[in-house]
Amino acid sequence: MTQSPPAAFDIADMTWPPPPYQSPVPPVTDTDGVRRFAGVTYATTPGYRPRLLDVRTPAGDGPFPAVVWIHGGGWLEGDRRYPPPTVPAALLHGAVLAAGLALVSIDYRHSLEAPFPAQLHDVKAAIRYVRRFADVFGVDPDRIGVWGESAGGHLAALAGLVGPGSRDGAALEGAQGVGSGDTGVLAVVDWYGISDVVAAAGHPMPQMPGGADFPNPYEALLGADAAERPDLARAASPVTYTEGSNPPPFLLVHGTRDGLVPYSQSEILATALSGAGGEVTLRPVVDADHIFLGAPEIVPIVEESVAFLARHLGAQA
Repeated sequence: MTQSPPAAFDIADMTWPPPPYQSPVPPVTDTDGVRRFAGVTYATTPGYRPRLLDVRTPAGDGPFPAVVWIHGGGWLEGDRRYPPPTVPAALLHGAVLAAGLALVSIDYRHSLEAPFPAQLHDVKAAIRYVRRFADVFGVDPDRIGVWGESAGGHLAALAGLVGPGSRDGAALEGAQGVGSGDTGVLAVVDWYGISDVVAAAGHPMPQMPGGADFPNPYEALLGADAAERPDLARAASPVTYTEGSNPPPFLLVHGTRDGLVPYSQSEILATALSGAGGEVTLRPVVDADHIFLGAPEIVPIVEESVAFLARHLGAQA
């Protein structure tokens, strides 16, 4: 005897092939009223792990402005759930939510899974996904900003500068996940990100702790030596897209003694953004190394970054 499918199973809702993403499932609501959507698949590609994001929204009705957090790790490693070790997750997440902002933390393909522009394609796909399901998440699709650190700062800068009308814009938008739609953002916070890949690739890499065998991050990102593919290195450089870009407001925060990503990388981008007529603030963290190692206090850095985003996204705490 043939049994009827469960009530929750509706043949009419099924399509083949399925879309390259999944719809959000209902959130978990904490005792403080914060709603959490965990491990949502925003894009899939055969042969690759699914790309996931988490969403946290403050207590209240919303819709809330949203900040897309992009982790670092030299494009080779990292995880959406963990900020750099100098920045406690509870501090970063709590500051964002307390400011009346929703937090969207995303994973993206690492460079040895797929070279550039796969990483930017994934960031763009995450932004499209958040807009597509904004009503489910309780966020305002017209008030989205990006914030990244190190490799994530580089990708945040690109997300703020690359659009359909920019150089190679269509190719850099990608078609992952929700294949089309607006990926523009209203504000960018870039913590010690690369802005000029050509210049950065020529900077000597510091010795990794314990002499660990770590791939050259620029060769991994480009799939080739930067000197052999200067065209691709320029395409991966945020400074390439500043001229005539009408950029959103940028906050650049960088340690002046960064041995991995020189402070000059943020100076270069600040100069280019200013020359394009953009609003840009360059905040040096005096004597700090990469990930703000050596900074006397981390809390003010986080607070300034959150306040910048809250101001430009129109958040109400």
